Amino acid sequence: MIRVLLADDQALVRTGFRLILAQAPDMAVVGEAADGEQAAAMALELRPDVVLMDVRMPSVDGVEATRLIRAGGEGPTRVLILTTFDLDEYVYAALRAGASGFLLKDILAADLFSAIRVVAAGDAVVAPSATRRLLERYVPVGPASRAAVTDPDVLTGREREVLTYIAQGLSNAEIAERLYLSEGTVKTHVSRVLTKLNLRDRVQAVVYAYESGVVRAGFAGH
Repeated sequence: MIRVLLADDQALVRTGFRLILAQAPDMAVVGEAADGEQAAAMALELRPDVVLMDVRMPSVDGVEATRLIRAGGEGPTRVLILTTFDLDEYVYAALRAGASGFLLKDILAADLFSAIRVVAAGDAVVAPSATRRLLERYVPVGPASRAAVTDPDVLTGREREVLTYIAQGLSNAEIAERLYLSEGTVKTHVSRVLTKLNLRDRVQAVVYAYESGVVRAGFAGH
């Protein structure tokens, strides 16, 4: 059973998500928080598998709450950020703080279930077009932002190529097709990229690709 904590300052929104998640036989809502401070405290107490975290909340927002929840690094609780269609500017900061991805609030139930299962399993949700648009809009550019990240020169040419495709939001199967490799080989390359760059998952890899300059804002791929 996947244990989910809902964090949103609007009671009606929380009720809506609770009713939707009640349809999933493998999920249970274990608590509701009305702001980030409460969400962080409840996450520590209840140890849910996934927190559905609104970004804009009073007192402590979703970014700071995510940072507090993920401060321990590899703890059991993962955070999925909830945002509006126009991608508010806090989502990028939340991804850097350790969120495992983000969802639009008008998401379909089936996609919500899928995203929660993916994140609960330890992976990340990367919505290709939305993630790229978000990073192109809000990612810092210039030497100041790049100084804090690992030098991409630690990667081999092939690994750097794989990272570029990850930044485009391609799955392992799609990368394998582009590079004429087996999916298993691509999975190995992805694992090496994450290890060499000290990244947790594909979401952090996407953020890194933009921050390091491996991918430029406006990059459309091939």
